[in-house]
Amino acid sequence: MKILVFGKNGQVATELRKRADVIALGREQADLSDPVACAAAIRTAAPDCVINAAAYTAVDRAEDEEALATCINGKAPGAMARTCADLNIPFLHISTDYVFDGSTQTPWAPTDPVAPLGVYGRSKLAGEQAVAAAGGRWVILRTSWVFSAHGSNFVKTMLRLSETRDSLNVVEDQIGGPTPAGAIADALLTMAAAMSAGQSGGLYHFAGAPATSWKCFARETFACAGRNVTVTGIPTSDYPTPAERPLNSRLDCSTLETDFGILQPDWKAALTDIMKELST
Repeated sequence: MKILVFGKNGQVATELRKRADVIALGREQADLSDPVACAAAIRTAAPDCVINAAAYTAVDRAEDEEALATCINGKAPGAMARTCADLNIPFLHISTDYVFDGSTQTPWAPTDPVAPLGVYGRSKLAGEQAVAAAGGRWVILRTSWVFSAHGSNFVKTMLRLSETRDSLNVVEDQIGGPTPAGAIADALLTMAAAMSAGQSGGLYHFAGAPATSWKCFARETFACAGRNVTVTGIPTSDYPTPAERPLNSRLDCSTLETDFGILQPDWKAALTDIMKELST
């Protein structure tokens, strides 16, 4: 199966390239700020399946760059999805827990009402809506708290800070599921194969288990790395940011298991593997 991937050096795109012989397009080959060019890239490559693993992910900067974020996260996926629908090939797109406002205490189901708190969430929701409106065969995979041995993520930030600090204050009232980028790549490849064989797609959730807080995630990171860092939990109100974050990012992933047999990954086990990768 010939798979075209938008994204080359991001966390999920890197893991896809490690696992499969894909055509990966970086920004120099396909700039998502130009949706027409993205559509043309699909037609030129003539793939059997397209995965969009690229996005505007600067959550705080997006508050000042709504037009750009909406183009990259909203208009470009829509153009990709419409092209894939025209070509009758599957299109798989990654979305986010930020489409929810985090106001509940239970895991969010794919059918729950969306209410993004900021520009980033709105731009990703625009992408979801554009993909669904395109018709054809599509999957939207919402995920959360992505981490890996490469790129920019919470684990690598914590490790960097621990080089010069022996104590940190970390938010404890935001709860979610840290998700290994490698597990996301595996899930996408499984779904792509199933859809190419005729299975239908839809909107799904995928996140690591068990749910935890940023504070506990940080503590587990330092424990795995063998670093003696004191982590003190603080409320979100003590760590103001330009963009508001959802307090509850738990995702109900049961339909993904039912339809594709894909289980939630154990993020603690993945964290151990990532530490080994970083030490080599």
